[in-house]
Amino acid sequence: MEKKYQSVSLIYGRRRVGKSELIKQVLRESEVLGIYYECKQTTELNNVDSLSVLISEKFNLPKLAFGSMEEVLDFLFRRSEKEKLIVVLDEYSYLRDCVKGMDSVLQFLVDRYHDTANMKLILCGSFVDIMKSLLFNENPLYGRVDLTINLKPMDYFESALFYPEFSDEDKVRLYSVFGGIPYFNKLIDSDLSVKENIMDLIASPGARLENEVSMYLRSEISKIVNANEVFEALARGFSKYSDILSQSNVSSGPAMVDVLDKLIRMEMVEKQAPINDEHNRKRMSYHILDQLSLFYYRYIFRYASQLGVMEPETFYDRYIREDFEEQYVPLAFETVCKQYLIRRNRLGLIEEPFEKIGKYYYDDPVRRKNGEFDIVTQDAKGYIFYEAKFRKEPITSAMINNEIQQVEATGLNCYQYGFISRVGFDLEPGENMIFIELKELYNGLE
Repeated sequence: MEKKYQSVSLIYGRRRVGKSELIKQVLRESEVLGIYYECKQTTELNNVDSLSVLISEKFNLPKLAFGSMEEVLDFLFRRSEKEKLIVVLDEYSYLRDCVKGMDSVLQFLVDRYHDTANMKLILCGSFVDIMKSLLFNENPLYGRVDLTINLKPMDYFESALFYPEFSDEDKVRLYSVFGGIPYFNKLIDSDLSVKENIMDLIASPGARLENEVSMYLRSEISKIVNANEVFEALARGFSKYSDILSQSNVSSGPAMVDVLDKLIRMEMVEKQAPINDEHNRKRMSYHILDQLSLFYYRYIFRYASQLGVMEPETFYDRYIREDFEEQYVPLAFETVCKQYLIRRNRLGLIEEPFEKIGKYYYDDPVRRKNGEFDIVTQDAKGYIFYEAKFRKEPITSAMINNEIQQVEATGLNCYQYGFISRVGFDLEPGENMIFIELKELYNGLE
């Protein structure tokens, strides 16, 4: 007996990450008839009429009349008993909003036609928190989803494939602003400088991406009070809970917890813990995941009034240029270096594969100080400490000796020390050292 084709897939990820384009490409390459429908933020009847027209065109039928979304989908399930189908409901959360009990309707149909249908049903959406809820055990669709894909943004290496003409240094700068979202990277003009691209796309009145972040966040967090204040505090470099609370206008600790938890579930903010103290809540830190959002809140949102009345280049030179080069990009370079190490680790290019990578917390009671090392890996042999420097000059032996002394003073027992440099080194690596130059981050990692 031929195996039935039926399955339910859930694909979600933030807006502009490429979900819809990925699905459309699959449909173009598939020999199976595909019906792609982008749900509308309107009434059930309007969605029913729109989907009915699409079905009539696909099957070369007269205009079909349905009274509800359940009737439309029931027709497709029954049709799939005769021929294989792929049915995509994109922006499914809009359908949930306008059709009462939509999840239960789907659950009923999936169960009813479980043994007879030959349909691959794909539910896709950009509202991450809502789409994740379809997997909860209290949701009617619990246990009916066969495949779940959380489509993440590209890393620095994949993003750089969109702008190969730029130098490796400028690739870091571009990634620090536009991150791993394909749509943003497609807009980068190789005939312009990094500065010109930034001004053209986000740092000027009416720029193409000027309202991209605010519109996306407004749709996602319209009901979250004080979210903008939290984002601005995070963008300014405040990552500890107590610092975010003091720097924002959030009224209370419980309110702050609610905001952060919501943003984490939506995958807009990430909570990090030191790899050597993962369960200590006092050591937790919070970070904006999306680079464009980070740039927007650090420069555009913060200086929106000035942007509206100043010439773009003057605005850039006064409010962006210096901080961007001296603080913002070097911090983003650390993120790039972590991604580089993870990519090498996954490709099996690291001699001793590491199991953890992240910050390492230290406490020095003698010197009455504590802090964190930003990039440390842990493997079967122990720890490797990495220092990433996005500076114009080569890393010197004095700098390396100073870093090693600082690490040793904290009691971190490393068996190797890694240094990643923008422009190289003025010495050869010692026996327990790893030297990595910027150009290596963009070569041989496909």
